[in-house]
Amino acid sequence: MTRPTALIWFRSDLRLRDQPTLHAALRAGFAPLPVYIHAPHEDGAWMPGAASGAWRHRSLIALDAELRQRGSRLHVFAGDSLAALQAAAAATGAAAVFWNRRHEPAIEARDTDIRRALRAQGLRAEAWNGSLLFEPWQLETRAGDPYRVFTPFWKAALAAWKPQPTLHAPDQLPHFDALPGETTIDALGLQPTPRWDESFWHHWTPGERGAEAALEEFAAAGLHDYNSGRDRPDRALTSRMSPHLHFGEIAPWRIVETLADAGPPDERAAYVRELGWREFAHHVLHHFPQTPDANFNPRFDDFPWLQPDPALLQAWQRGRTGVPIVDAGMRELWATGWMHNRVRMIVASFLTKNLRIHWRHGARWFWDTLVDADLANNTLGWQWVAGTGVDAAPYFRVFNPVLQARKFDPQGEYIARWVPELRALPAKARHAPWEAAAAERAGMGDYPARPVVDLAASRAGALEAFGGMRPQR
Repeated sequence: MTRPTALIWFRSDLRLRDQPTLHAALRAGFAPLPVYIHAPHEDGAWMPGAASGAWRHRSLIALDAELRQRGSRLHVFAGDSLAALQAAAAATGAAAVFWNRRHEPAIEARDTDIRRALRAQGLRAEAWNGSLLFEPWQLETRAGDPYRVFTPFWKAALAAWKPQPTLHAPDQLPHFDALPGETTIDALGLQPTPRWDESFWHHWTPGERGAEAALEEFAAAGLHDYNSGRDRPDRALTSRMSPHLHFGEIAPWRIVETLADAGPPDERAAYVRELGWREFAHHVLHHFPQTPDANFNPRFDDFPWLQPDPALLQAWQRGRTGVPIVDAGMRELWATGWMHNRVRMIVASFLTKNLRIHWRHGARWFWDTLVDADLANNTLGWQWVAGTGVDAAPYFRVFNPVLQARKFDPQGEYIARWVPELRALPAKARHAPWEAAAAERAGMGDYPARPVVDLAASRAGALEAFGGMRPQR
């Protein structure tokens, strides 16, 4: 007897292991038909950025290859998601559509409408958790409110923790002929023109196998010194799992299980806590969907941000501010699509405090240039540094980029790697080359002789602007 068909709608869950939709379909006796629909217009104001698209192209190819090894393949469409699902269901006589939830506000609203429309047609339409340890609505305060501070959120998460089982990828999947309206991954136009992303792939391998390799490398080489070394951009001690998590190439619960026997317990706990920040970001975005564009703290709605000077903003974007640690971070971002987290905080503080440019400008630039651009994490991070968000660093905390560089890149190795104009300087001079002797600066080429703004004066200006704000009511 022929099994009924279930469409498996892949989105940002581009893997076969730990794939709830596949296993649910197989348990229910369905023949899974993998579908991907390219519909960036449905993301609303936050359509995926260019770097994200470049990663997605390669991740889709990797997923298709994994499916083909099992007798199946990825059926690719472009256009409106509901129309594509309805057409595929009609062409195959599908009885069900399964997908994993996404938690961006525009997508949550769209998915609700799609579920309602599919069920009205008599289709079984079900969504699963494929990306988080806790769904955003699972944890709440004793008063029944969402959390606004990370520490009590994480304490509640640890108390409620129930390990999820890891699941193998199916050995074999059914084959389906091409469906009407199908297109190809190449035809989606996800690769940039010209190919400015080429340098990315010296540092990354998108796809499920790349995620597993990155995790194995971290478990073997980075986890043992993670707690003490995660703030050091000159050392490779972070997991670099963020893009793999964003595209769902690996499940967070598989990461936790894999690391269960790796490294000292305190190092492991420190890393899992960082996964907790990702959970917290999605919790906040779900409950406060306005925050990608609006200050969480309305007190900052009247803050006197400066009108962005296009030259200053471009200097920041291109790594030409004259502040070495800032420029190193922005150049690392441009060359690899990623930036070390400590440096993300430094460059964000420089933009929002020293240049006093609204955090939204930084969030948009990161959104377009990061391969791990995630609306929840991006929003939480920028509002945290700017002092406008939940559990935020106070606005009057201004990162001193020179002191930060001296502390976390003591020999200037990270700076020298990404700002080659400064490699010839003595190590200690790389942090603030304007303080070095003229003879030492001779080999700097056209690197800015001084920062684009005076660090002390701009800090004082930021604090004065903050002091002039109306008190919190």
